Amino acid sequence: MSANETTALLRDQNGNGQPGDRLSWSQRVVKVIKAEGEPTWLQSYRWFFFGSWVNILLLFVPLSAAAHYLNWDAALRFSFSFMAIVPLAKLLGDATENMSASLGQTMAGLLNASFGNAVEIIVGIAALMQDQIRIVQTSMLGSILSNILLVLGCSFLAAGTVRAESIFQVTAAQASSSLMTLACITLVIPAAYNSTMSRVHQSADRGLLLISRGTAIMLLFVYLSYLWFQLKSHAYLYDVEQVPEDQQSDHSVEVEESEEPNMNLPSAAVALLAVTVVTSFCADYLVSSIEETAERYHIPKAFIGLILLPIVANAAEHVTSVWMAMKNKMELTITICVGSSIQIAAFVVPLLVIVGWITGHELTLYFANFETICLFVSVVLVNTLIQDGKSNYMEGLLLVTLYFVIALAFWVS
Repeated sequence: MSANETTALLRDQNGNGQPGDRLSWSQRVVKVIKAEGEPTWLQSYRWFFFGSWVNILLLFVPLSAAAHYLNWDAALRFSFSFMAIVPLAKLLGDATENMSASLGQTMAGLLNASFGNAVEIIVGIAALMQDQIRIVQTSMLGSILSNILLVLGCSFLAAGTVRAESIFQVTAAQASSSLMTLACITLVIPAAYNSTMSRVHQSADRGLLLISRGTAIMLLFVYLSYLWFQLKSHAYLYDVEQVPEDQQSDHSVEVEESEEPNMNLPSAAVALLAVTVVTSFCADYLVSSIEETAERYHIPKAFIGLILLPIVANAAEHVTSVWMAMKNKMELTITICVGSSIQIAAFVVPLLVIVGWITGHELTLYFANFETICLFVSVVLVNTLIQDGKSNYMEGLLLVTLYFVIALAFWVS
């Protein structure tokens, strides 16, 4: 049995916790490394690298490095780095999931909060360090839109092919959508400030910086409070077993046993660290090729940031969300789609603003007016559709249609 917050840390030979039989620090370290009762290191890494056909795309990792250092054509550098990040994003998710399975609920929640959107954070920091402010903003906005429109819409569509109507927990969905609305408003206010104050004050840019940095700190506090709400004070709202019978989906009453982890804890931690480092290099290669690719092949940079980068960063969880919807696990689908968007809007974006503050890169929460309007109408539509706790294929079609309208608008911009 894997350790968690309720498991005794010290056990006697019969498995009972005995404070008298204390292990030394070195003995505890050896015990953790040996991973007794868990998959061996060989079994862990065999599953990690050969457990999915997607991992064959790891061949693009050395190709992306070769293309970057040998200065191959911009399209090759962009494409190879683009394809390399797809399996890396999945490996990051696998390592995080297996570490979460061996930890308590609180630690698992914090781990998912930190690494749930690791690719977006890595790509965002890489772009920020290269002063690609527009790429940072459009990629963050694109990740939010792809989750709440494309992925949620495809999930509703997929569920609609299996059953006429799907039901999910209303209160938890409304709490999540409310926080998503707040995050959206924090982007509207800087846009409104810039539109009005830039005509009156010459120092509007400094005001935008102050507003953005102050708002970023407050958003991080709100996000931490949301984690406490979700994991501790109101955890029952996110527990399928506690959902009222009239709000349960047909199969949610069937409580499934938690799956055993496929990796032991230390091997998953080492894998998570290694993949994060490799992903940071591939993200740097990708960002450095965007400018030349956009100019040479006449692809709008906004389209690259808004559409292409979010698809590659979230491909694995997109598939998971649709699959969960088809299995009638709508609470998980809502958590993946809306929860991931909240994480980006209330955690990743403020974090990047603060990183830019520390490193001397002036990243603000002021997005272009058109982008802000797109986000606002998207959040309004999502809130309207999920407030009744039910979904069908028509609602999914509405979400997907809006996403492609926005994508078309950015393509011709």
